[in-house]
Amino acid sequence: MHFSLLRVRGIAALCSSVFLLSLTATTAWAGPLQDDLKARRAKAMERLGAETLAIFWSAPARVFSTDVDYEYRQDSNLLYLTGIDQEETFLLLMPGNETRKEILFIRDADARREHWEGHSLTPAEATAQSGIQTVMSSAQFDGFISAMLSKRPMGGGAAEYTKFFDALTDSKARIAVLMEPQSLSAPPSSTAQFASRLRERFFGFNVTDATPIVNELRQIKTAYEADVLRKSVKISSDAHKAGMRAAAPGKYEYEVEAEIEAVYLRNGAMSWGYPSIVGSGPNATILHYNRSSRRMENGDLLLVDAAGNYQGLTGDITRTYPINGTFNRLQRDIYEIVYAAQQAGEKASKAGAPVSAIQNACDEVLRAGLFKLGLVTEPTGTQFKIWSTHGVSHWIGHDVHDVGVRGKPLAPGMAFVIEPGIYIRPQALDNLPLTPANAAFIAKVKPLVEKYKDIGVRIEDSYLLTPTGLERLSASVPRTIEEIEGWMKRGTM
Repeated sequence: MHFSLLRVRGIAALCSSVFLLSLTATTAWAGPLQDDLKARRAKAMERLGAETLAIFWSAPARVFSTDVDYEYRQDSNLLYLTGIDQEETFLLLMPGNETRKEILFIRDADARREHWEGHSLTPAEATAQSGIQTVMSSAQFDGFISAMLSKRPMGGGAAEYTKFFDALTDSKARIAVLMEPQSLSAPPSSTAQFASRLRERFFGFNVTDATPIVNELRQIKTAYEADVLRKSVKISSDAHKAGMRAAAPGKYEYEVEAEIEAVYLRNGAMSWGYPSIVGSGPNATILHYNRSSRRMENGDLLLVDAAGNYQGLTGDITRTYPINGTFNRLQRDIYEIVYAAQQAGEKASKAGAPVSAIQNACDEVLRAGLFKLGLVTEPTGTQFKIWSTHGVSHWIGHDVHDVGVRGKPLAPGMAFVIEPGIYIRPQALDNLPLTPANAAFIAKVKPLVEKYKDIGVRIEDSYLLTPTGLERLSASVPRTIEEIEGWMKRGTM
């Protein structure tokens, strides 16, 4: 999956309390999740250090149009640390405190707002959900920050904040926030503006970026996260199989999409993890196709890239299959190359190996396969990237393109995808610079491009690297040509 967009379910959802999402409709939050959240925060505080005050904000509501909002999507880092899926939430971590190391700020009850949008967490509910004992009103957040940076205790005993206050006195304190990367020409982000206001009013601290710490933690899934991710990918796998059963000549792409997304909701995945890509015929060669409006024809391939969001975690799965249930010879040619490339990527996915080993293994197969078909003229180099235009791996987790530490070797607990693809678009030749070498290349491959045109194939699975090896989480979705044709015709692999 290569992109992320927002969609809205419609204005009727407002009056159906869709904003509740997982706040009231899913599992009880005490128990393993609460313990896991506590452990995540403890690891974060260990890395932040005793002289740090770290601040994490909830995501804002986002307007769809006029007075209609998109479904609320919590900031992934705050969700990772608190499990709270609610606006106007702040988390403060103060590792050096005596007892109040974790402080959660949530919005006050508002009967009028709750009449429109649904229940807001009470302090007791927020504690039960997150495991954080100190819960305050969001209206107290500004005053609390001012008190801390003015070395005035606010709650707790006199010695509660000694380490942070002493660090302020020695000009060694740190305010840790999540800084968004941005260009010099862009206006300052809200986080940058907040940091600037603090510097104008207070002294004795430096503002630091907590992003590397959180990214490193999120890159290694806990046992609890791994189990939830398995469940999430299982739901998505069942959804793909339902989509395969629904596909047929004469139907529309959106009919397949509807079957897929219905499976999410029936199984407690309250939204998609990313907007579904359901592209048939020439649309299968469009990486970010999202209209789902074409009538599918006999002989088409259908490329489906879709996954649901279950309890904040999402996998990523793509399958490509023939609408009529049988691959023709040309479709087989391309499919077999992509499948072999993915298998090569799987073999390269070993603990201690660089992530680049997955890309290199896939590229080697894609390059050789396209050269053998005559779609490229060079057996080495990057010419094959004309038809294989994207990277083959990314992390998965709280985001479909999850965070991690660049360059870190593969290790148990890492969850990722392998997704090689080939897309034969005649327009790709039109985009090449006008050079003698390119003119000769175009003349040689054009008959083959015409032969294979509009064939787009991507195969993508979700994986978890475990102490015993690579686990393919989406293994229940038909993948080989034989499995796909069997499922399309008989409903069995």
